[in-house]
Amino acid sequence: MDGTESSGTARSRAERRTDTPPLRRSAARRRGFTSTEKALDALAASGARVSVRVSDLDRGTPVLSGDDFVTLPVAGLGIVPLLIEVAARFEAGGLDPLEIVERSAMPGVAVAGVWRHLAAPALPLGDLAVLAAATGDALAANALLDRVGLDAVRARLGSLGMPRTALLDRFRDDRGPDDAPHYALGTAREFASMFAALVNTDIVSPGVSAQVSEWLSLNHDLSLVGSVTGLDPFAHDDDKHELLFVNKTGRADGIRAEAGVLAGPRAGLAYALIVEFDDASMSHRLRAHEAYRAFGLDLMEYVF
Repeated sequence: MDGTESSGTARSRAERRTDTPPLRRSAARRRGFTSTEKALDALAASGARVSVRVSDLDRGTPVLSGDDFVTLPVAGLGIVPLLIEVAARFEAGGLDPLEIVERSAMPGVAVAGVWRHLAAPALPLGDLAVLAAATGDALAANALLDRVGLDAVRARLGSLGMPRTALLDRFRDDRGPDDAPHYALGTAREFASMFAALVNTDIVSPGVSAQVSEWLSLNHDLSLVGSVTGLDPFAHDDDKHELLFVNKTGRADGIRAEAGVLAGPRAGLAYALIVEFDDASMSHRLRAHEAYRAFGLDLMEYVF
């Protein structure tokens, strides 16, 4: 979809995804996260900083938490509050999803994304929101940020009750001494709560929540938690096995972050896991990825 999809259509899809009867979910027996705790303990013992939060999607009660209040760098996960601000302005009419942005007017950035590889020299804001959500496109995200401004995103985070989360800067290939040290910061607790509110249509308005959830359901990065779901990375917004997966990842040197919602026939969970580690070798990096795989397996066992 592009940014011109009606909020009614987006809302109906979000409602379809979250209409599992509460009684059925409440009947799910509690499952443990032993494998996750073991993997995260090993990461912490190796010197990594870890923040994790898992909450029941329907009740809002915590299922797993560990240093979930600690603020850590989250890289591209910071795109989510930016998308919320953009969707809110689309709905309010202050921003036109068909407004065209010229790529040549943007400073080049090669961090991630596909727009820099496309022939199209200009795209509408609605399409840029899709690219930012689906591929973590740095150039698209920078264009959206230029249009709404950092101050507006920070104010939005304040209104959402997220004092420990901040979008600090634009994406850059290199960060100098005068630049913010990271793209974004946040806590596992706040990002898990944000995703729960999105899927439960409690962010800004039902239309805004549905639109952002719709964009994020297109995310192609299933390499962390999503690696154990068996979902098609390019088409998983309507899975025949009743699995709802809406997520966003963030990655940079020594940073892996992911937040989202995973819901199945038995239960629904909102989660966030942030890991800051010494990316000194491939083994350090793979240890972090293995922790995400263990986490994903525990999440899948819980919802099924």
